[in-house]
Amino acid sequence: MTPLPPPAPHHRFAWLSDQPYLLLSLTSLFWAGNAIVGRAAAGHFPPVTLSFLRWAVAFLLVLPFAWPHLKRDWHEIRRRLGVMIAISVAGISTFNTLQYTALEYTTALNALLLQSTAPLFVAIWSLIVLGIRLTLAQALGVLVSMLGVAVILLHGDLGQLAHIDLNRGDLIFITAMAIFGLYSALSQKRPAIHGLSFLAFTFGCGALGLVPLLIVELMLRPPPELTLGNFASLGYVAVFPSILAYLCYNRGIQLIGANRAAPFFHLIPVFGSAMAIGFLGERPQLYHAFGYALVLAGVYVAARKQKAAE
Repeated sequence: MTPLPPPAPHHRFAWLSDQPYLLLSLTSLFWAGNAIVGRAAAGHFPPVTLSFLRWAVAFLLVLPFAWPHLKRDWHEIRRRLGVMIAISVAGISTFNTLQYTALEYTTALNALLLQSTAPLFVAIWSLIVLGIRLTLAQALGVLVSMLGVAVILLHGDLGQLAHIDLNRGDLIFITAMAIFGLYSALSQKRPAIHGLSFLAFTFGCGALGLVPLLIVELMLRPPPELTLGNFASLGYVAVFPSILAYLCYNRGIQLIGANRAAPFFHLIPVFGSAMAIGFLGERPQLYHAFGYALVLAGVYVAARKQKAAE
């Protein structure tokens, strides 16, 4: 694994950069609303347009903070330019565009269920790209937390799995998760640069890679309307699931590796259902507690460091 870059200068949040479990929990919190907001935005934004605007806005927001680090790290970026472009195309251009395309055809429930496959794809790509195998404890933890996800999303009735209809949107979403697994594995081959440098380059390169598809899409489909709701959706996806989530996720991978970080994906429906209880007045049920317990137990078993772990 690439050595960690030198620590950033001390500031009030410096302690957070060395707390992988908290960083990855925050990532899941920030991504919890993305499937819901993305599903709502799918009716107003064409998928490539939404993905391009998301990353272009995120790039412009982060660039002033990243610029000093980019100038210092540019030599290292150029030295590993191929890896950096591959990471950008996989994790920024391709993954999110496929995700938003899928959400035009599938439901938020199906998306959340399929999102739980992320640790499996991360494990496959970690083996192919890095030669790192899942430990028995990690595999067990992933399965237990996946069961917890199913309990929460299916309201405690696992028999409902037989009645879920898979459509082309679901197949596209599974492909998106496979691409995200590749991004997670490749991120461990990144150069030892500052987190903001990595963020700015991948956001900018990923947005740039979408320009040809954006031109084609704008020729075939009408542009989004300039409404307050559309601006709010764009602001949410540019800041929370993009800048903040990727900053936390990338650092979490640096600290504990992709295989141990991936099970935190299963916290996304936990946070999503907790938000529904807190903000939408949904009544907590016994299956919530049971599902939460399974997810947390599985994440703990899969993420904790062991002698056999990588």
